[in-house]
Amino acid sequence: MKPLLSLFSLLFAAIAFGQESLTIERAVELALARNERAAAAQTDVAAAEARLRQARSFFFPAVNVTGAYRNDTTTDTRNTLSTSALLTQPLFNARAFPLYRQARLQRDAARLSAGEESRVLAFDAANAFVVTLGFEQVLLAAEHRRDFARASLDDSRARFEAGLVSSNDVTRAELELATAVRELAQANGNLQTARIELGTFLNTEVTQPLTEPTALLEAASQPPAVGESDVAAAQNQRDDIAAARLRVEGLREFAREPRARFIPSATLTAQTSNINEGAISDRNNDGFVGVTLNWPVLDAGLRRAEEAERTAIARGAELDLALAVRDVERQLRSAAVRLASEQAALREATAALRAARKNANETNELYRQGLASALELADANQRLFEAEVAEVNARYRMAQAYLAVREARGEGVGNG
Repeated sequence: MKPLLSLFSLLFAAIAFGQESLTIERAVELALARNERAAAAQTDVAAAEARLRQARSFFFPAVNVTGAYRNDTTTDTRNTLSTSALLTQPLFNARAFPLYRQARLQRDAARLSAGEESRVLAFDAANAFVVTLGFEQVLLAAEHRRDFARASLDDSRARFEAGLVSSNDVTRAELELATAVRELAQANGNLQTARIELGTFLNTEVTQPLTEPTALLEAASQPPAVGESDVAAAQNQRDDIAAARLRVEGLREFAREPRARFIPSATLTAQTSNINEGAISDRNNDGFVGVTLNWPVLDAGLRRAEEAERTAIARGAELDLALAVRDVERQLRSAAVRLASEQAALREATAALRAARKNANETNELYRQGLASALELADANQRLFEAEVAEVNARYRMAQAYLAVREARGEGVGNG
């Protein structure tokens, strides 16, 4: 009957959680589609596009049409209707060119920044997925420990009733079960918290089980190699670095604008007006076409001051860019060192887990033969649990380190 109930429980869980488990690729896809960070980055692109259109307006004509109607009872001409149209077309304005180039560079930088924000969001979601999967595995280890402790308690009680062991063995087994239940509750709480964090990234509730990213773990187990060419490639591939370069260029263009004010500007002006002098049907048309030349010869030093300020800001941005480029190397090399360290830790944790399993099996058999105490059995069970947790943590820390390497290189999450 119990196997049948277990089967129904599994079927109910599959229906409740959704029959398909959640993969890391699907988690990243949901984060990019639903998380507000990606959408917010696109609004910055839209704003930059609007600023570019504003800068482009320097080159196009503007037309202003006005009309007025007046009824004056004190004069013979009681009704006056007038209309006018004014067209202005910039013929040449040196300031427009650096401002337009700046707006275009800022637009391109916003696009790259939006792409980089989506890339970073994908890695944040992937890391949250890996952390949650690790807590799932820890929960399984805690359940295994709880089941083992419960079986040991039943065995100890049976042996005590048979007079083969003292009551201290039962007490020790009860203490081990209580400890295992406490660890299980803590592991379940950690898992629920991690699921909430993951669900925040995905903007949806995560209830289904997670699929282990085998391709990612396999790729993470390969020895990392970071040379000078890898560092240079990462510095050229990172969108955040490319966006920073464009912003520096934009600031340089902005710093050139005050100097362009000294160059004379020319504007074409055309106007036509229509007004009645007598009856409302009596119209008189007037119009003119002219060219206006503007040359601000002296501005009390304002141009020079603004140019100095903007040049200093551009220089500061250049230094920040140089620091960011150097920091890419630090991130990449540090991530590679961390990955190598986690790979070594996983090898040792795997060896320790094999030894702990062997020790637990041997101690359990010795206890059944009366050659080991309940204290030794509980200690072996605890060491097995600790080894399982350590192996899980080492395995998924290695996956996180590999993700950090890919992120530092400017690559996507991928699947390994």
